[in-house]
Amino acid sequence: MYMPKAFEETRIDVMHGLIREHPLGLLVTVGSGGLNLNHMPFEVDPARGPFGTLLCHVARNNPVWQDFSNAVQPMVAFQGPSVYVSPNWYASKREHHKVVPTYNYAVVHARGVMTVMDDEDWVRGMVERLTLRMEAGQPQPWKVSDAPADFIASQLKHIVGIEIAITELTGKWKASQNRPLADQQGVIAGLKTQDTDTTQAFAELMQANVTDHPGRP
Repeated sequence: MYMPKAFEETRIDVMHGLIREHPLGLLVTVGSGGLNLNHMPFEVDPARGPFGTLLCHVARNNPVWQDFSNAVQPMVAFQGPSVYVSPNWYASKREHHKVVPTYNYAVVHARGVMTVMDDEDWVRGMVERLTLRMEAGQPQPWKVSDAPADFIASQLKHIVGIEIAITELTGKWKASQNRPLADQQGVIAGLKTQDTDTTQAFAELMQANVTDHPGRP
């Protein structure tokens, strides 16, 4: 991934935070037919390994758990909030008009060693943890135990677990850090006028990453 220094995010806890808030990851593996892409929600266990461990499950009918190679380590891409940035928001536009639109975003890429966990107890535990977290905001959170035990047992037979021990974790927070401070503050103010969950979230992200950078004309 192209990584200008101004956009590099190296704090592991911050990258784990993006994964938790945006758990749908794009798993990229290399199999017998070349590249294989799968979308699935992940859990991250920060205590296992220097960069943590990713956990997920896939349908048993999905060939990815049998047809993959660790010779080229699998990667999982997580997309955080993203926003369009209008040149009208830059303070420097009023000075010289030498500005153009851009797109800001936050992403995390995780590489690692993939291991198949074809074990019902492991899969059940992973599904219970994922469900507990995803249901946390519901008025009456649904639990795996709410469904009949025999039904859950039958469903678990149709999925397989996957662990990815992360060996490399890369974060890119493209949040106008390469612009002058006044431009960054102008973008934050502009985003706040949009009044959507995404723009408000990105305004907060930018506020946490404001830096007094000399910027470019």
